[in-house]
Order: sequence, then C-alpha cells, then structure tokens
Amino acid sequence: MEQSKQYEGLQVPADGRQSETALRIQKGTCRHLRTLGFSTLPELTLKSGRRADLISINDKGEIWIIEIKSSIEDFRIDQKWPEYRDYCDRFFFATIADVPEEIFPQSEGFILADEYGADILRDAPLVKLAAARRKAVTLRFGQAAANRLHRLTDPTLSELL
Repeated sequence: MEQSKQYEGLQVPADGRQSETALRIQKGTCRHLRTLGFSTLPELTLKSGRRADLISINDKGEIWIIEIKSSIEDFRIDQKWPEYRDYCDRFFFATIADVPEEIFPQSEGFILADEYGADILRDAPLVKLAAARRKAVTLRFGQAAANRLHRLTDPTLSELL
C-alpha cells in the first residue's frame, strides 16, 4: 500500500477535556506557532504530573508552554500555571478576544487566538532551562509524539499493552 494512502484521513480523536472554545484557541495557536518554526503537542503530561495545554519545541531546542484560558472563570479557578515555568524557556497564556488581557499577569507572555490563527501580543521572558531538564522535557515530547502517531496508525496497539 502506498504510504500516502495508508495515512490518508487519519484524525486525532478528541479527548473530551477541552471546551469548543479551548479547542479553537488551541488550533489557532498551533497554526501560529508552526509559522514560527515550532512543533507543538497538546496535553503533554510533565514529570510533575501536571498536564501542559500546549508544549512547543523549535529547531534550536527552545521549549514554550502555552496555557489556554477560554474564559475569565477558567483563569480564576486554575492557579497551577506557575508550576509550568520549571519545564519551559518561555511561558504564555493564550485566549480569545472575549477574555480581557488585563486579567493575565504582565510577567508572562500573552497570545490572542481564534481558530484560524493567533498573534503574540506580549512576548514571554526567556528563562533558559538547565540542560538536564531540557533533555528530559525534549525526550518526553518526542516519545509522546511518536506514541500518539503509533496509536493512530495502529489502533489495536492499546490491546497489546
């Protein structure tokens, strides 16, 4: 079978944790990050057990984590975001136009997104990861990406594990 035909029509199943609004923010943010040369994974569990909404790595190995907030209430009830700073070089919030920028800390990056794209309205400060942490996060990213692709191409894999 020709490889392009083999993978034609593959779609990542929704995991059901995100609202429709969050998924639109995710899509637009991922599109924008791709134009900046980043490869992005949604919902990556970090060694701490926390799950980053989006994590991105570029060809220089720079790691960004983006926390998606779909409403004011979403931001107010979820205060675990400072823990993500230990796993990235830059940290951003991403949201939609309905959520006021002023509620987000000025010390962090800020992305305004919709389902078609995004703009970085405030850059995040660069705080370089230690080499050992960078390696660990990069390996986790790569393994998660490969495992997700494998599950898409071999849906019976879960039966074997």
